Amino acid sequence: MNEHEKITIIGAGPAGATTALTLAKLGIPCTLFDKAIFPRDKICGDAISGKVLEVIRKINPEWITELYAQPYTLSTWGISFIAPNKQRVDLPFQKEINIQKPVGFVIRRKDFDNFLVEKVKKEPLVHFYEGTEVKIARYRPDSIMIEAEGKEKLVYYTKVILGADGANSIIASRFGKYKLEPKHHSAGIRAYFTGITDIHAQNYIELHYIKSLLPGYFWIFPLTENSANVGIGMRSDHISKKRVNLRQEVLRCIENEPYLKERFKNASLVGSITGWNLPLGSKLRKLSGHRYLLLGDAGALIDPFTGEGIGNAMYSGYIAALTLQQCIEKKLDFSDEVLFAYDKAIIQRLKDELDVSTTLQRLVQYPWLFNWIVKKANCSKSLKETLVCMFEDVDMRNRFKNPLFYLKILLNR
Repeated sequence: MNEHEKITIIGAGPAGATTALTLAKLGIPCTLFDKAIFPRDKICGDAISGKVLEVIRKINPEWITELYAQPYTLSTWGISFIAPNKQRVDLPFQKEINIQKPVGFVIRRKDFDNFLVEKVKKEPLVHFYEGTEVKIARYRPDSIMIEAEGKEKLVYYTKVILGADGANSIIASRFGKYKLEPKHHSAGIRAYFTGITDIHAQNYIELHYIKSLLPGYFWIFPLTENSANVGIGMRSDHISKKRVNLRQEVLRCIENEPYLKERFKNASLVGSITGWNLPLGSKLRKLSGHRYLLLGDAGALIDPFTGEGIGNAMYSGYIAALTLQQCIEKKLDFSDEVLFAYDKAIIQRLKDELDVSTTLQRLVQYPWLFNWIVKKANCSKSLKETLVCMFEDVDMRNRFKNPLFYLKILLNR
């Protein structure tokens, strides 16, 4: 390692790996650290959205074909919403029924993250340090001093540091001064099961809005080998208010909810039930400052409604790389004024979407409203098509924020 590195990325998950791969494509070297050795497990829902594929396509479209061909990849063609009153509506990800390729997958994070990391390892412009944890990062007059520990202790200086180190980011804590805000934070519990019955023929992911969990939900995401990712996500302030034990709640749902109990009758838990933190994008925070950027979960970019974070993490990594290219063109100007271009680009790409999702999260607190929309969607082809479009078009989703939208539903026969 050189004594001075221009760009340092902490965390080799989707956000960090995407940044490194995009920088390499732009011909810009960087150093990437991760405290784990890959492949490693990552607690997550494992759903890979169309947004993820958009970012991969920008870097190398051939990688999407590779993903299709992997034995661990399960194509999914839609999403099922189950309302509090147990009514269900199935929504395909695309209106066209003759499409040849799906717009989403379900892949264990252990496999997906390793797929990206293997691409990173092939890039000569990326100096990748696995099993090396950054312990200290401090400002110096013209750089940031970093101390990291792995096989050896490393001390060096970098011009700019990127925090892609997840929900418990030391970079967000040290430089962004982030503090946990329960209203803008969720907790998730994940387990793997085999033998669940009545999985949709086209592997739809399922979101069950059980009344006791609102505004959270219970999910079932099908995987390969007759297995599924099963879990619960719930906002932290509601967990405290309702005194919910999420691990016990997962077991309660599959043992006592009649429509789930039957499906889990012959199912088997594989491994343990584990949990993780979800910093939500319901409050868009400052993501840059003097010589630092915050990406993905470290920047609290998780969708407040669906809990999906991989797509936003990868988009933040892609945008971060483009921002750094501009900084380098400006003679290594990594000041907060120049790096604020990253915040502006994130706002332009993600803010409207996150705002709509925040509104939807609030609406889900009212079971009667969710029940009503699902009922109307099952009776109205046009409404169902509108809901499908809302997953592909932020402007369409904005209709949920307009009271006239519900009046039109009411009058729709």
